[in-house]
Amino acid sequence: MIRTNNLRALTIALILASLLPACSVYKKCGLEGCPGDAEITAQVQTLLKQHSELQTPTAIGVQTLDHVVYLTGLVDTGLERGIAESVARQAPGVVRVVNSIAVRNDLR
Repeated sequence: MIRTNNLRALTIALILASLLPACSVYKKCGLEGCPGDAEITAQVQTLLKQHSELQTPTAIGVQTLDHVVYLTGLVDTGLERGIAESVARQAPGVVRVVNSIAVRNDLR
């Protein structure tokens, strides 16, 4: 019984010790975002304004947190929604795009 408890404790200690290096590498940005997030947001907004097929690019909200771009807003078609996501992916530094843009035709 004692030997089993010791083995179990040793196993748990080894697992926890193996996780420590990962904790030191992992970083989280604060509420202000990571360095470069504001630049990514500005770049995505600029790229969206360059696309005439997006009837109202200013109606698309852009936020960036930890290099992940979050798109919100309301567009007229699914094509516009897809274009906005595609354009956002083109900005330097973007690691992922979360597209929460609603399509007006889908709301009827």
